[in-house]
Formats: sequence, C-alpha cells, structure tokens
Amino acid sequence: MDKKSTDSLVVMTELVFPNDTNNFGNLMGGRLMYWMDIAAAMSSMKHSGLPAVTASVDNISFENPIKIGNVVHIQAHVTRAFNTSMEIHITVWGEDVLKRYKYKSNEAYYTFVAMDLETGKPTKINQLIPETEEEIRLFDGALRRRQLRLILGGKMKPQDAEELKALFTNG
Repeated sequence: MDKKSTDSLVVMTELVFPNDTNNFGNLMGGRLMYWMDIAAAMSSMKHSGLPAVTASVDNISFENPIKIGNVVHIQAHVTRAFNTSMEIHITVWGEDVLKRYKYKSNEAYYTFVAMDLETGKPTKINQLIPETEEEIRLFDGALRRRQLRLILGGKMKPQDAEELKALFTNG
C-alpha cells in the first residue's frame, strides 16, 4: 500500500541541558545529529512498517546555534521511497521560549534502508505519493540527490547518473 508523506511525519522536541552543550553554551553538533538520526529512524519505520537502518546522511550545515536552555524541534518525514531505501528530510528549529521566538538551525537528508525482521536483509517498501507542492518538489529532487549520494559513495558511475546529466546538458 502506497503512503503519503504525512503518514511518516515525526516531530521530536528536546530541551538543551548543560551536559548537551560545548564550552560556548551551544548544543553540541554530535548530540543534535544523534537526535536527528532518531527522528529519521522513527519516520522511516512509520513509512515502511519495518525496522530500518541509517545508510547515509547528507551534508549538515549548522545555520544557527541552539543555546543552553532553548528547545529543539526536529521535524522528519519521508520525501521518496525507492526499492528498499527511503529519503527522509529533516528540519531543525531552536526556540527561545522565554524570549518567544523560533529560528531555523539546520536541515539535512537521511537515507534509511528497511530491513526484513527474519533475514536481516534489505526488503521492498511501500512507495510514497506526494500531495502538496512542497512534497512534489522534494520528491522530484530526491532522485538527483540519490544519484549524487551513489556517485560520492562509489556505487554509481557519473556517466550513469541520467538525472544529474539533465542538469548540465540541453538534451
């Protein structure tokens, strides 16, 4: 049964405590990446109905630090499902509850692979049906991002990346 992106939506909220921060009072990047991985795992399991493992994480750029005492909001949802893998888009916001403002911290794409419980091997998953303009935009870009990941991971030759070629040629 095909699923919608909203079926995989996960919103996780954490409070930044002193043991989560570096010497500057900012949330440590590794702690945030750990929370992001958990949110992506939950999203992938909601989509596939199966346990899933992290296959890759795209570039994570930190736009704004999240300070001690602030709240972290992590939103994850599947943007596209392939055969056994799925791409999950994650957006992170910080929130200063006392000053009453929210700010974007970062975003990233995670790839998870659904695993069969009995064999421990990758298994086929449901496809995703995008509905909104934003979901369609993310869905359409997912194939290009996937091909780039495969090239960078040495699993695809650049000349075989048809979607990427179309970005640089007129035909």
